Amino acid sequence: MAEDIQRDLRKDDLILVAGAGGFIGGSVVRHFKELGFTRIRAVDRKPLSEWYQRIEGVECLCMDLSEKQNAVRAVENAVEVYNFAADMGGMGFIERFRVECLRSVLINTHLIEAAWRAGVRRYFFASSACVYNTELQKDPNVRALKESDAYPAMA
Repeated sequence: MAEDIQRDLRKDDLILVAGAGGFIGGSVVRHFKELGFTRIRAVDRKPLSEWYQRIEGVECLCMDLSEKQNAVRAVENAVEVYNFAADMGGMGFIERFRVECLRSVLINTHLIEAAWRAGVRRYFFASSACVYNTELQKDPNVRALKESDAYPAMA
């Protein structure tokens, strides 16, 4: 994949990483920086002081992507979007705060529409373990989850 990225993408093309204040999003930002990309926009709702990592030379924006105008601003001039953004809170969050989880739907809807309207060439969406049946995640003898285990696939 890295070879495809390097072949299709110029080092000065703008890359947006949504959810960049999180562990995975921050690692993706670092990866692109280490590959020599010079225009990376990192976005997260958390205050910058709470980001897992901040990389020098990266445009870091604190904004709520569940608000449509922020999603539009975030994708402006981006060639590729990597979406790791989600409103989450760890174990039990979905069961206790179901309405708050709808914010992730808004993030995804607004961001993908804004990317489409802006002519973004590539859009990557990362889901989470939250799409898997919790019964499959209770056994301490962990088994690998697969796509067919996700909630929609079980319906």
